[in-house]
This record gives sequence, C-alpha cells and structure tokens, in this order.
Amino acid sequence: MDNKIIPSAPHKDFEGIKKLDENSVEYWEARELMPILGYENWQKAEEVIARGARACINSGQDVDNHFNRSVKMVEIGSNTVREVKNYKLDRYACYLIAQNGDPKKSEIALTQTYFAVQTRRQEVFEQLPDNEKRLFIRNEVSDHNKRLFKTARQAGVSKFGLFNDAGYRGLYGMPLSDIEQKKGIKRGELLDRAGSTELAANLFRITQTDEKLKKDKIQGENSATQTHFMVGGKVRKTIKEISGTTPEYLSSEKHIKEVKKEIKQLKKIKKKKLNPNKNNQVISKRNNF
Repeated sequence: MDNKIIPSAPHKDFEGIKKLDENSVEYWEARELMPILGYENWQKAEEVIARGARACINSGQDVDNHFNRSVKMVEIGSNTVREVKNYKLDRYACYLIAQNGDPKKSEIALTQTYFAVQTRRQEVFEQLPDNEKRLFIRNEVSDHNKRLFKTARQAGVSKFGLFNDAGYRGLYGMPLSDIEQKKGIKRGELLDRAGSTELAANLFRITQTDEKLKKDKIQGENSATQTHFMVGGKVRKTIKEISGTTPEYLSSEKHIKEVKKEIKQLKKIKKKKLNPNKNNQVISKRNNF
C-alpha cells in the first residue's frame, strides 16, 4: 500500500496544490506534488526527493529547512486509515526535485520550464531601476487586490471598507485613517504613496489572505474579515522577527502617478537617442518633394 501515492485531492497544477501553515508560510505535500511530476509510485518518487535533498545539502543549505519529514493519514478501505511517510516541501525543495527528476517525463520538463521562467522573471525584475520596480509592484498589488475582493465577495463579504481596514489594522497595527494621519498623506493615497518595501508587505498580505480564504473555504463576513486581520498580523510579526521596519514607520514617496510620468518621459528620451536621425530623415524627405 505504501508504494502507491494516494493524493488527498484531484491532481492540480503546481500553484493550485500549495498550502499555508499556521504562520501563513507556503508549502507543498510530497504525496500531492509527485503525481503532478509524473511519479505515481512512492518508491520512485522518494528516490527523486532524495536526489533533491542531496542537492540541497551540496549547496550548503540546511536540508531540514526545506525538506521537512512528516506523515499523512490515507484511507485504505473499510473506513480505516493508515499512516504513511510524507514531506512538507518549500518552493526551493520543489525546484530541486524538479531539477533532479527524469527530463524524459513531460511533466518534469514542463515544471523545469516553469521554474526557469519564474527565475528569469525575477532576474529581469532585479535589473529594473527603483522607480520601475515600485511601479511593477504597485500594479501587482492592484491586480491581486481585485482577486482578493472577488474571493471575499464569494465568502460573503459585503462591507469591503471594514474588510479592507481589518487587513491594514493587522499589518500596520492601526486603522487606515490613523495610518494616513501618521504618514501625513491624503485619504486614499496609502498604496499610491508607498515605496517598494511597503508595497511588497501589502502584496504578501493580500495574496496570503486570498489563499487562506480559498484553502480554508472560509464563509461569513465576520470570519473573512477576521482572517484578513490575522494574516496582516502574521506578516507584521514576520517583519518584526527579521528585524525589519514595520510599515507605519516607512517613509511615503512621491505619488505613483508622478512615477508613471517620469518613466514615460525617460522612455521617450531613450527612443530619441536610439533614433537620432529620424527627424532629420523626415525633413529631408519633405525637402525632396
């Protein structure tokens, strides 16, 4: 029985089977992940996991921080269950497993491509100037906020002002009106005046709340609002634990609309520099008629 992987849910894509622990930290269960990678047999799956773990050790990482052994209860018929070995894997562990899988398997090849694309996106992001990074994250916050509100609506939320404020109270330790007063900014400008670090904290709050509402199938306005407050508080606690500055003390920056204008102007200037003779060519053509 132990040789066969029995996922607790239907096969989904990689991000779809992601879970959150009690601290809102993402993880994947090996017995759900490996079938997606084309390994239905647990013995063969565990061989690939072991290769990924060895690669983790060889890279100088503490393997237990990425490959956390656990157990899983599975049904074996007649309303009985059995305890089988499992692993809680972080994103890095999943990457190493994919890299050490059989590339002949289409599932492995697709997953390797997925991680390659994600890595490239991160590299491109890191190369962006500060203003462009800030604009990129602001757009991400806007997009994910729309998704969160859709999820919240499905959970039964109708008072979105209170729901939204709960997330801010958890993350900032105070309601939105007090945050705006403390930062000396106009009403409704918080995210548009936030720097990259503050935006990133809010993006994490938003995405993790969305995940929590979906994963736990939370229903009811009060429960959803409390969840938003709780996740915001978890993000705040994490910032404190890594000796970071909590967001209410981060300085406000110029409005994002000004940043957009500056980037647009810079692009025009660069375009002119790349085509210095364009205007002269147009004038020359006109003179030839």
